[in-house]
Amino acid sequence: MEAIVLGASLAFHPRHPALFQASMRFNVSIEPEAEGNYYSYDRYYAWLTSEYLIDDLTEVVKSEAFADAVSQELGDIKLRAGVIAAERKHRIMTVRIVWGDEEELRRIAEATVKVIQERSGDFFGQLGNKGADIRLIDPPSIAPAPKSLRERLDLPIRLLLAFLAGVALAFLLDYLDDTVRDRADLEAMGIEVLGEIPSARRRWFG
Repeated sequence: MEAIVLGASLAFHPRHPALFQASMRFNVSIEPEAEGNYYSYDRYYAWLTSEYLIDDLTEVVKSEAFADAVSQELGDIKLRAGVIAAERKHRIMTVRIVWGDEEELRRIAEATVKVIQERSGDFFGQLGNKGADIRLIDPPSIAPAPKSLRERLDLPIRLLLAFLAGVALAFLLDYLDDTVRDRADLEAMGIEVLGEIPSARRRWFG
């Protein structure tokens, strides 16, 4: 049964199109206020504002508004929310994009970098026209996208279920089988056996 399931899964399992992933990292900060006749707290508020900014920017990158901004830069490719993902660690933001065409993905990644660096002020009114200091520290790296956990586990789970079903079927058939194979089966049923014709194997090798 396992062989049947394996063959059927390989023959009829839907082929997912190849996907590619672009990954890049940004350092996000904000320029401290100019020194004046006041105490600047060793630029404490600049660091604190950067923390808030990276939190908000990580969410903005995943939004529909950001996808629309990148689409405007591209012109001929329409993105939707969810294609671009982002996560943060300290003041470092990692952006990942998954797409089905490698060349188009390269263009999407370049447009994403441009929007993040040059148009951050469009999403944060408090930044004004100046925007934030966002620096690309790891340029876009494109590679085949890893398979999802569901895709990796699909075939092993099918084979495991086929194995369990095969074992259960074997026990069921054995339970329902009422074939008499030797005298022990008859004696177990309370039937007295007067004689037994040996099998051909026992006659020749017995």
